[in-house]
Amino acid sequence: MMIAWLILIVLGIVALAKWISGTKNEGPKPDSALEILRNRYAGGEITKEEFEERKQNLNQ
Repeated sequence: MMIAWLILIVLGIVALAKWISGTKNEGPKPDSALEILRNRYAGGEITKEEFEERKQNLNQ
């Protein structure tokens, strides 16, 4: 009976540790649409005209 309590306590501690670490670790924040647009322009994927047009669309 004592072993069962010990196992339950250990499992409870492990579950609590996972729950606490899971709430703090949200992962990397995704880039905003404007940041992605700037990166595409900087990388030469789109022209200045395309950049300006899409930027205006995002700001509406």
